[in-house]
Amino acid sequence: MKKAENIIVGISIGDLNGIGSEVILKTFEDSRMLELCTPVIFANVKIVSFVKRTFESTVQLHGIDRLDQIVLGKINVFNVWKESVEINLGVNDDKVGEYAIKSFVTATKALKEGVIDVLVTAPINKYNIQSETFKFPGHTDYLDQELDGNALMLMVQDNLRVGLLTDHVPLSEVASHITEELIIRKIETIKQSLIQDFSINKPKIAVLGLNPHCGDGGVIGGEEDVILKPTLKKIFEKGTMVFGPFAADGFFGSNQYEKYDAVIATYHDQGLIPFKTLSFGKGVNYTAGLSKIRTSPDHGTAYDIAGKGIADYNSFKEAVYLAIDIYNSRSQYAEISLKPLKTKEKQL
Repeated sequence: MKKAENIIVGISIGDLNGIGSEVILKTFEDSRMLELCTPVIFANVKIVSFVKRTFESTVQLHGIDRLDQIVLGKINVFNVWKESVEINLGVNDDKVGEYAIKSFVTATKALKEGVIDVLVTAPINKYNIQSETFKFPGHTDYLDQELDGNALMLMVQDNLRVGLLTDHVPLSEVASHITEELIIRKIETIKQSLIQDFSINKPKIAVLGLNPHCGDGGVIGGEEDVILKPTLKKIFEKGTMVFGPFAADGFFGSNQYEKYDAVIATYHDQGLIPFKTLSFGKGVNYTAGLSKIRTSPDHGTAYDIAGKGIADYNSFKEAVYLAIDIYNSRSQYAEISLKPLKTKEKQL
């Protein structure tokens, strides 16, 4: 297993007019962070230096033009581009959106090639990133295309983990997306993630119902009886500890979630509203189910406070911590998984 400081954490800069740069620098003002990892910010060292001066940050930056120039124990800034970029903090700008994607795409390539060990993404604006060459709703969809596996949005804060059956889908279309195949795939993805990424050997997973009161026996909707219940029964009988569907309205308020290692919501807001209510400012968005590790903070670009120096960096810092923890868990899981094979080889 790698020594802590040898874990290379790639960081995409996000929207330069948002709070991403601020929370990145605030996170690494604590010098102890460099004992846990070596950060590589994908941007431009002149721009990051400008942000540093704006917020009177004390961090020391190390600019590099090639990724083989990364120096362990330093805050590396890889020059993805050389030209200057006009920054207007708090302003939605399509040009700035282009640079957010340049940073993210370059960082993803480095992740695929193993140059960086994990990726932490600063917030982007889903509207201004759209172009002829990038037509994805956000980070997750692009990573799902570029990396092996099946992506699943998993919100994490300590032992609270909330995954989604459907994520960026219009509410009017959610029911049509929920199929037996989708449920089986998502539950298998989250089960495997809990085992290899969070070191939980026999995870217990709760699934929320789609309709109010789980449909009340078909009075308020039939998806629970027609799709969810029979599919969950089938999965349970094959050995996965999955339970539900549970009525969503009282599930979190009654602290039922504490009995499970993860909760799967049927749609975006059903999961993220209670999650952010319970953990806002400390939560992390983790893209589970992929061959590589990516995390991000649980907030957006926050244009309304950009440039004021008041952005809370705790969620970004937690995203860095979680990425490192998952990297270590995966390394241990891989090592344990290989040992039985080595034993058999010796017997032969």
